[in-house]
Amino acid sequence: MGVVLPTISKRLLVVSILMCCVAHAQVQSRPVVVELFTSEGCSSCPPAEAYIGQLALHKDVLALAFHVDYWDDLGWKDRFSSKMSTDRQYAYSAIRGRSSVYTPQVVIDGKDEFVGTDRRHIDGALMMARTGVPVGISLERETLVVELRASERAVPSEVLLVPYVRKVTSSIGRGENAGRTLDEFNIVRGIRDLGRWNGDPVSFRALLSSLPRDATDVAVLVQTTDQHQIIGAATRALR
Repeated sequence: MGVVLPTISKRLLVVSILMCCVAHAQVQSRPVVVELFTSEGCSSCPPAEAYIGQLALHKDVLALAFHVDYWDDLGWKDRFSSKMSTDRQYAYSAIRGRSSVYTPQVVIDGKDEFVGTDRRHIDGALMMARTGVPVGISLERETLVVELRASERAVPSEVLLVPYVRKVTSSIGRGENAGRTLDEFNIVRGIRDLGRWNGDPVSFRALLSSLPRDATDVAVLVQTTDQHQIIGAATRALR
């Protein structure tokens, strides 16, 4: 025999369902963002880069390799190095009250830091489920469109577009890795500040022609402006 709910209870039930739907629309599961700061000139980095290649196979992980430039004058110039990557690493270091940086370093979701070869602790940090603001990436002819929906629990954030190359093999001629052939994965080819997000629905556009020609994929990171913590992330293949 069924139970007949009072009218007011039915209304409360409907309201509860709607509230749950709204809450679900404001947050979603997202990939955990693993940033490796590395260099082709660093002999300790190839094992960390191989690890990034393994992590990149997991759909719930967004692994990105930022090649820094402070190794470039020590015997081998990394063709993927950039001051932008170095500046990003120093920004993380400054938030923690430090003045120095090192390679290989892994930063998870903009807050947890590990030596890039410390698989045990990194694997442990990756076990936690992540939720974040919904991020959509779509292609409209020759334009990349990034969309963020509304959220009542928003924190002032910047929206970053990160084009990257899925895999490259490099032969190293000099420096600490001289004579080695390195497989490198998800190599960042630039960081573009698309704009700010404060919880209101917003969209950003970027011409595909403005991206590096060798980029195979793009990532979008939503990162708080105060502590640089990542609260939203998505990725999409360009080809």
